Amino acid sequence: MLRTRFTETFGVEHPIVQGGMMWVGRAELVAAVANAGGLGFITALTQPTPDELRNEIARTRELTDKPFGVNVTILPSINPPPYAEYVQAIIDSGVKIVETAGSNPEPYLPYYHDAGIKVLHKCTSVRHALKAQHVGVDGVSIDGFECAGHPGEDDIPGLILIPAAARVLDIPMIASGGIADARGLVAALALGADGVNMGTRFLCTRESAIDQKVKEQIVANSELDTQLIFRTMRNTARVADNEVSRKVVEIEKAGGKFEDVRELVAGARGRRVFEEGDLDAGIWSAGLAQGLIHDIPSCAELIGRMVSEAEELITARLADVVVTA
Repeated sequence: MLRTRFTETFGVEHPIVQGGMMWVGRAELVAAVANAGGLGFITALTQPTPDELRNEIARTRELTDKPFGVNVTILPSINPPPYAEYVQAIIDSGVKIVETAGSNPEPYLPYYHDAGIKVLHKCTSVRHALKAQHVGVDGVSIDGFECAGHPGEDDIPGLILIPAAARVLDIPMIASGGIADARGLVAALALGADGVNMGTRFLCTRESAIDQKVKEQIVANSELDTQLIFRTMRNTARVADNEVSRKVVEIEKAGGKFEDVRELVAGARGRRVFEEGDLDAGIWSAGLAQGLIHDIPSCAELIGRMVSEAEELITARLADVVVTA
């Protein structure tokens, strides 16, 4: 058993988290993670309305009696979703853990905390983690440059970012980016984290509701098979290497603006990748951890072997390194 400040604060068995992923964080995956002792997050905005989020939470409860949470990512938008209504749906449904990302979560914290909800906020820098701690979140998830999705603009890899954050934070912190197995879990703990968050690794599990061809492509890919898009717009995103992401990079290098790539990066096209298995239909998030993924296990198999192998690494292999004179 691996006991950390994260497992104690958030009430889960293992310090392993499946963060919110658009089109992916659904009941079957979240419940499978929870039943295996990890912490899974439903992605609120994958559900088209707050009422449908209520239904998804209810579906998850039918599949597990273990703790799980809901991710709420707030980003600038011309036509923003009714975030307050999604938050109210979470509160009304009795969920006790929320993962926030994007904008500052401070405006919603009083509502969450009044309802007894613990908040884990995703950050990409030490300064943002400190700000989140200052406004009162219960824990932070810090993303290194290796991660899928948005790694921020500082380009700091986890080997530096995790201990830098651990040095100044007082609240539990989990590490994200480039983690896919027991070695990453043990390394994160050694660097000062209290657990790990994995996205790409959980994409490639049996309970992940994406097309099998996408999972097989992740297994086939290496750590070299990603692209960084939106670099010139200072909104960097790490996505899988495919025809579309290469085209976006090419347009950017030629001086193109967002308007020139808008159609290529449309969310509806990315959704088609996951639902139809057309790997070049649009952009889709994947991290450098692809290079560490060689199979498509169940969530129970994945979490079980990560924990057992981590325990063996800590108590046997690493212990054997220490020699008394």
